[in-house]
Amino acid sequence: MSDALTVHVFGPPDGPPLLALHGVTGHGGRYRALAEDHLAGYRVIAPDLRGHGHSPWLPPWTLEQHAADVLAVIERFGLEAPPMIAHSFGGVVALHLPRHRVGQLVLLDPAVSVRPQQALEYAENAAATASDPHAAQRGDWPAASEAVVAEEVAAHWVRVGDGWRPRYCPAAVITAWSEMCRPVPKPTGETLVVRALGADFVDPGFSATVDLDCGHVVYVDAPERVGALVTDFVG
Repeated sequence: MSDALTVHVFGPPDGPPLLALHGVTGHGGRYRALAEDHLAGYRVIAPDLRGHGHSPWLPPWTLEQHAADVLAVIERFGLEAPPMIAHSFGGVVALHLPRHRVGQLVLLDPAVSVRPQQALEYAENAAATASDPHAAQRGDWPAASEAVVAEEVAAHWVRVGDGWRPRYCPAAVITAWSEMCRPVPKPTGETLVVRALGADFVDPGFSATVDLDCGHVVYVDAPERVGALVTDFVG
């Protein structure tokens, strides 16, 4: 079995590369709308992290392994130090990459201030299923359009027993919540932190931030604003 991550690629083959990391329970395909509608001209390279989507589900699921997996993607695509956008747990993974392998870094509501009790509550729900995937996704993304919700359900939800769940390995997700309780390296170099005011994953003192009045999945709730922030910062 191949250990290589599944990678979604959007935009022109000759466009400047932009590596995009998703959060826990997510998948790289979520970046399609942002890439096509608000990052025109960029070649957005968005892997499914280990234990998520169509990538290998085998352990280990440590931050060190996730970082190694992302470095393998960078090498596979022949990149030097690409600019990156990274959401939630993906932001924690990005901060564990060797800094010289990353260009400008945009952290989208990174999960850098997760409290142990908060992590426990999320981890205990990792294996839960829903009877109606559309209603469950709509509950998570109240600001998204019906088309965006329907696309996510079609691409990422799978039948599990008598219910439905996004395509991820519960054990990998549980481990990810534990890993998010570890100390997080401070950003260095060119880093922009985008904080969602509707969530509590980024303490105000973490780093200089741009605050958006939206929910945690900022590139779904406020894609136009996120696209503008990324293009202005990355150049």
